[in-house]
Amino acid sequence: MLDIADELHRWVEQGRDFAVATVVAVGGSAPRSPGAALAVDSEGTVIGSVSGGCVEGAVYDLCTQALQDGTTVRERFGYSDEDAFAVGLTCGGVIEVLVTPVRTNAPSRPALAAALSAAARGETAAVVRVAEGPPHLLGTALLVHPDGSYEGSLGGPSQLDRVAAAETRAMLATGRTAAFTASADGTHCESDLTLFAESSVPPARMIVFGAIDFAAALVRAGKFLGYHVTVCDARPVFATRARFPEADDIVIDWPHRYLRRTGTDDRTVLCVLTHDAKFDVPLLAEALTMPAAFIGAMGSRRTHEDRNHRLREAGVTAPQLARLHSPIGLDLGARTPEETALSIAAEIIATRHGGTGVPLTGAGMPIHRSPSGEGGTGAAVA
Repeated sequence: MLDIADELHRWVEQGRDFAVATVVAVGGSAPRSPGAALAVDSEGTVIGSVSGGCVEGAVYDLCTQALQDGTTVRERFGYSDEDAFAVGLTCGGVIEVLVTPVRTNAPSRPALAAALSAAARGETAAVVRVAEGPPHLLGTALLVHPDGSYEGSLGGPSQLDRVAAAETRAMLATGRTAAFTASADGTHCESDLTLFAESSVPPARMIVFGAIDFAAALVRAGKFLGYHVTVCDARPVFATRARFPEADDIVIDWPHRYLRRTGTDDRTVLCVLTHDAKFDVPLLAEALTMPAAFIGAMGSRRTHEDRNHRLREAGVTAPQLARLHSPIGLDLGARTPEETALSIAAEIIATRHGGTGVPLTGAGMPIHRSPSGEGGTGAAVA
């Protein structure tokens, strides 16, 4: 649901009634991950997607029905060998969808509205809902803040809210979206409820070092992938807004000095395109000691060997050097800046999700992978 927070927040502000269908579980080669959502308002306007098209019509009908009767439902869609024309996923996977009406008088609306507002502002927050359990609890919602405080109620005893908030806070710390079980009375004696928590965290950062033509194309690719993109270069004549209109930030500073003061986290992507030892070596020596999801550097094979030699002389250890993706990008035969940016973006995606980069034709592997990088049921997404 939070993946379409901007649009849903506008609907809330406009006072619209709507129903939202959220993927709460997947199995096999499912096209979308948990948290993907589709919403329908009272006028029939639809936004979002839960399946890439396979079952959208059926989910649309479920949303319109939920708006009419105010009832939250959970529906499972999978492939049926017995009836090839039945509504289902042609890819052979399974998705389970929670359809929640968010009418103006719904008890869950304040918590959901607050969660959508926080997500639309780019703030860190999470919403947890009862995805499976007694009908009177189904769809109830709790907004959880990073400090563990919460708004709303899951409709059971206060202990249930406290347990759910604590579990969701731990998931929020790592940006996870997933289901977990709990007891309706808030104890750990039984697990008769399935709760689904969605995390909303600010966009991950991509820092592009080196204000060159390839960087301009990579900035566009990074924005397309949803990153907050910063361009850093020590040369003010090159690091300009005119050359990088789509960058979120443009920093004029020595790359290693900026990296040291800005810091990184486990989601940060660092792309070193400076292609100059006086910039590359101190920057990478710093970067390889810091948390990051991806660290890559541009250069020829010869440049790569020379840079590695200099980094070892600078005290970079073998395990640290193993983190470096160099030469950066996948072998796509890229020539232009745009093609090169695509190859870099492809390697970043493959690294994040455990992909191989080989053609899917004849590969004999699942097309849709779980977040662990293996085929099968996915339980969480970052």
